[in-house]
Amino acid sequence: MSEAVKTSSLTGAVSPMIPVLVCALAIFLLSGMDAAMKTLVVAVGVYNTVLWRSMVATVVAGAAWSAGPRSKPTLAVLRLHALRAAIVGIVLICFFWGLARLPLAEAIGLSFVAPLFALFLAALLLGERIRRQAIWASLAGIAGVAIILAGQFGRASYSQDALLGTAAVLVSTVFYGYNLILARQQAQLAKPVEIMLFQNLCVAIILGLAAPWLALALPGNLWLPLAGVTVLSLAGQFLMSWSYARAEAQYLIPTEYSAFIWAITLGWFFFDEEVAWTTLAGACLIVTGCLIAARANPKLAEPIEATV
Repeated sequence: MSEAVKTSSLTGAVSPMIPVLVCALAIFLLSGMDAAMKTLVVAVGVYNTVLWRSMVATVVAGAAWSAGPRSKPTLAVLRLHALRAAIVGIVLICFFWGLARLPLAEAIGLSFVAPLFALFLAALLLGERIRRQAIWASLAGIAGVAIILAGQFGRASYSQDALLGTAAVLVSTVFYGYNLILARQQAQLAKPVEIMLFQNLCVAIILGLAAPWLALALPGNLWLPLAGVTVLSLAGQFLMSWSYARAEAQYLIPTEYSAFIWAITLGWFFFDEEVAWTTLAGACLIVTGCLIAARANPKLAEPIEATV
């Protein structure tokens, strides 16, 4: 049996188009999760939304982990799980706090700069050489963010809350860039189900430390949306992992930017949000920068939803 046939039998990929379509479906599911999360954050706040989602996801991932073959993680791996969970917790809190204060499309557009931060963090933490394409990509991304911010300042009545939301989303992208670096180390030491379990468990434990002061009982009418958010999140992560195991990143990365289209559609349908031309122009520049970066180092330009 040839190596090509062995690889095909292991991955199960029969056509490059199938992983691309599956990845696009994953992006759609995760975009729906973002819209549902925004509703929950507006209703009960970002802390309680993330806390309860992490707890429900821990139960689901724990059941999957217990049902299959598993091994006890070492202390070093547990430390890595805990470190990444702390970073992911910051990403979730900052991103969804900002999402509640911004139009969905604007928040998603700003979040696209995360792969650019990952490139520079890889150079800083892993000693990788920054290529010329990465510099041009970063300049395009910075210009895109500047255009989106200029659009906010140019509105007849811009709010300080929206600017704080923008700052929160940008902070989340910086930490998400570091999260990508940790994800690579983690993927070499643990299986996806284990990662999902311990990531959600550690996030729940970390946030639970403040539960006596901040936690609220979730109203009965929000349990179904919370369950929906958890299902969308886990299904999107699974489909994304399936796709990235069967096709090169450079073919799948462009599907991430379909999230912007879904954000525009879902924001308009559920929240009556209008998209300014500056948001469209800025997002296009950011996407262009990410595609340039992907050509320079596609393995670092992974979607946010793949690991959150």
